[in-house]
Amino acid sequence: MRRWDGLEGVPSGWGRSVVAVGVFDGVHRGHQAILETAVGHGRELGLPVVVVTFDPHPEAVLRGTAPPVLTPMERRLALLGEHGAEAVCVLSFSKDLSSLTPEEFVRRVLVDRLHASAVVVGEDFRFGHRAAGDVATLTALGTEYGFTADGVALVADGDTITSTRVRGLLAEGSVAGAAELLGRPHRVEGEVVHGAARGRELLGFPTANMDLLPDTAVPGDGVYAGWLNRTVPVTGEDAGWPAAISVGTNPTFDGAERTVEAYALDRDDLDLYGLRMSVDFTVRIRGQERFESIDELIVAMHRDVDRCREVLSAG
Repeated sequence: MRRWDGLEGVPSGWGRSVVAVGVFDGVHRGHQAILETAVGHGRELGLPVVVVTFDPHPEAVLRGTAPPVLTPMERRLALLGEHGAEAVCVLSFSKDLSSLTPEEFVRRVLVDRLHASAVVVGEDFRFGHRAAGDVATLTALGTEYGFTADGVALVADGDTITSTRVRGLLAEGSVAGAAELLGRPHRVEGEVVHGAARGRELLGFPTANMDLLPDTAVPGDGVYAGWLNRTVPVTGEDAGWPAAISVGTNPTFDGAERTVEAYALDRDDLDLYGLRMSVDFTVRIRGQERFESIDELIVAMHRDVDRCREVLSAG
């Protein structure tokens, strides 16, 4: 899959294409429906599928603050590719971009550079200055500029699947609920760094202390079963390990900093410092607790690890 940074990255000889437009943070099941529709159009027309997405998140520019990130850009690109995108054009969202009228956006982005034959968006898609454009606007402009517009119905499981819902479930610690909406476990990524070393030296459970990418959407405090994975292509048993994951401030030690630590089950021989790793959250085991003694904490950790082993071995 090809990545183009800005419209200037689009090859000068790029031909006709099917274009899907959206932020796609999360690439959840609702986003996947948009991509599936775009791939269907691409197959019918014999054209490649291009996704237009934005960085930073538009709310960071329009409102001065952005929601926690569900999928950092590298991960988002990989997921978009898995769901059929042959190229992704990452537009830098700026005041200038947000000031374009709907027609200017269509002409500059979809027509002049990507030569869209079909454009696919969610049915609630808004674009252009002050969000003046919608699917009806896109359809009318498509008639003028020679492309079809398809507003895909929002996917619902009782309630509409949105990135906001995913973030809310994660904040509550409902990683299983978030996975239902995402179509996969929620993942966080970062570099393994040195922590307080209590896990290895005091508690008997050496953990990978994660320095997460900025503004990551982290599940609520507690203990989780999941997976600790390498983010570089590695095959075999060293690609990743079932893990017990702790999120929180370590209240038993009067901690103040919120951390994410992962213990690869039954492994005390791993040296992961300095490596880029990811953690996938599968099931919440319990909430964060403060224990009266280290001995009580160790007993609880053994119980947590046993429970994680049981959950993960069950599939």
